[in-house]
Amino acid sequence: MKKLNYERYGSLFILILLFIISSIASPYFLQLQNILNILRQVSYTGIIALGMTFVIIGGGIDLSVGSMTALVGGIIILVLNHFGGGIGAIIISILFGLLLGIIGGTINGLLITKGRIAPFIVTLGTMAIFRSLTLYIISAGEFRSKSEIFPSIGMGSFLFIPIPIWIFIGLAIVFHIILNNTRYGRYICAIGSNEKVAQYAAINVDRVRVISYIIVGISVAISSFLLSSRLNSISSSNAGLNFELDAISAVVIGGTSMAGGSGYISGAVFGAILLGIINNMLNMLGVSPYLQGTVKGLLIIGAVLLQRGKR
Repeated sequence: MKKLNYERYGSLFILILLFIISSIASPYFLQLQNILNILRQVSYTGIIALGMTFVIIGGGIDLSVGSMTALVGGIIILVLNHFGGGIGAIIISILFGLLLGIIGGTINGLLITKGRIAPFIVTLGTMAIFRSLTLYIISAGEFRSKSEIFPSIGMGSFLFIPIPIWIFIGLAIVFHIILNNTRYGRYICAIGSNEKVAQYAAINVDRVRVISYIIVGISVAISSFLLSSRLNSISSSNAGLNFELDAISAVVIGGTSMAGGSGYISGAVFGAILLGIINNMLNMLGVSPYLQGTVKGLLIIGAVLLQRGKR
């Protein structure tokens, strides 16, 4: 039981410790605006990490989420501009973005399950395809919204808390319920633990795995909409860059096993916030932003080593 509690709440303990250290290191860290900025910033990759949790629990991985973010976000803006940029156009663009996310996730899932190709290879390939399509559609330029209403969503707030944070929290609650209180959640854990046993238990392994990639596709679509709304534009070359690294880092640091079979939505939330605090402190202390990737890489390696040691 102690081992289980450590795996589940270890990221929370580290987050609290880091919060205390950051508060001491910089007098500006505890300012409300700084905290909200951190949470807003991590909400985009955090939402993707929520969906990524299902994929990794099922024994898979998705490297295409960053490129898919750029593609879906760019198409959302094109649809928005085509329909005039009003409220109706925003609704249509949201639905279109969700459809694209579902299609992208389904393609990844079917190639992995029906094509019997390793998830790493499939999503590495689709990562290149999605980014290439994004660059081709806009000729390596920038998708720019013409709507005056659209930016108010990504930059808006409710009860002084930015809208992306509310959506991040709401999705975390929904996904937590799905993982812990539904048949699907039990199935994806069973598949990640032992695929053969899951097949003997009459679980449709292929369908459950495809659904996990659809879930992460939906997460990408939601994140793409919020990101494009905040910026009122999407860069075909830079949008979503390294999102896959941030999402996977948050999931693994949060206690989800890279070997599959177990994981926690709450851990992904804590992991995303932890990464946000680290990036914030590195910026405040004047550390080069080019070293932030080094920190994330070391955190991933350390988290996997700890998992291996506990096993």
